[in-house]
Amino acid sequence: MLGAKRIEIIGVPMDLGASRRGVDMGPSAVRYASLGDRIRSLGLIVVDRGNVPVPVRESVEQAAANARFLSVIDGVCDQIAEEVYAVLRHGGFPIVIGGDHSIALGTLQGIKRARRRTPGVIWIDAHADINTPATSPSGNVHGMPVGLAIERGAIDPARVVLIGLRDVDPPEKTLIRQAGVRAYSMTDVDRQGIERIVTDAIEHVRDPRFPDDPIHVTFDMDAVDPSEAPGTGTPVRGGLSYRESHLAMELLAASERLGSLEVTEINPILDIENRTAKLAVELILSALGKTIL
Repeated sequence: MLGAKRIEIIGVPMDLGASRRGVDMGPSAVRYASLGDRIRSLGLIVVDRGNVPVPVRESVEQAAANARFLSVIDGVCDQIAEEVYAVLRHGGFPIVIGGDHSIALGTLQGIKRARRRTPGVIWIDAHADINTPATSPSGNVHGMPVGLAIERGAIDPARVVLIGLRDVDPPEKTLIRQAGVRAYSMTDVDRQGIERIVTDAIEHVRDPRFPDDPIHVTFDMDAVDPSEAPGTGTPVRGGLSYRESHLAMELLAASERLGSLEVTEINPILDIENRTAKLAVELILSALGKTIL
């Protein structure tokens, strides 16, 4: 975790990027699962910066059908970027809690601004999220943050790794190849094992010019199998197991290169006794260095 001792939590109660309602309550669910206290138990300082304000869906215009609410989402992401920038510039470790995955646009913008270059990104998700308004079959922006971040120069596709894919739109398959993004499906996880894939991903996102640069990890809870994480809006069977998910985060912690973290798509309306939010907290702790022994 690159020596950072102060963890700063940024909540983003955003559901504008998704068609299914409820992920706007994700930050509250994670806080209710004792995120702050659990992190403090690791001997770390915790600052909760509260929530970035997000307009209520009913109060804003839907705008273009091929990228619903994009202008409003961009406005929220500008505020996320400011929060992330502030945390990083004074030496903190930002944890961004969503909210739908469109929030990643703001997180990535803030990291690039603070680091003055694009970050290496490990994107753990059942979906590729590399659609654009021109290719998206739904118009939901939470399926576009990788594609839009590439278009806007917030990330270098050669230093992005997608892990856990199992629901990819046909145009996205072409976009992944064209962009040069490295992608691992669940078939790859089955064949190679999560340890090898995460280890390879950590090395792949390294910039040879700046080999000690921090890695950003964004973890969509639908990457985990719905039997373990039922509270997400776009569940897909056959996902990462409980232990595979934890091992991925433990390996990232052990790399000592993790510099920022984002967890998204927690939907308490669809959850069972807050299980998904509790798992999100456990995974965050693993990423911050909590070990079994």
